[in-house]
Amino acid sequence: MPNFQIGLTHFLVISSLLFGLGLFAVVTRRNAIMILMGIELILNAANINFIAFNKYGQLGVDGQVISIFVIILAAAEAVIALAIVLNIYNNFKTVNADEIDNLKE
Repeated sequence: MPNFQIGLTHFLVISSLLFGLGLFAVVTRRNAIMILMGIELILNAANINFIAFNKYGQLGVDGQVISIFVIILAAAEAVIALAIVLNIYNNFKTVNADEIDNLKE
C-alpha cells in the first residue's frame, strides 16, 4: 500500500472547487435560496483555506480563530437573509431574483 499524504495543495484544490461552485451558483441561479447556498459555499471555501494555511504555515491558532468568526458570520448571514427572503415572498409571492424589481413606496 503506497504512503499517501495530504498536503496543502489538496486543500487548495478542494477549496478552489468549492469556491468555483459557489460562484457559479451565485452568478447563474435566479432563486434567492440557491444564491444564499452559493454564498455559503464561498464562505466554506474560505474556511478551508484558513485552516489549511494555519496547519501548514505555522501561524499559531490565527486561522482557526478566523474560521470561527467566519462560521458565526455565516450563521448570522443565513438568519438575516432568510428573513429577507421570507419578507420578499410575502410581498411578491416569489423568490425569483429576476422578478423582484419593484421597490415598495
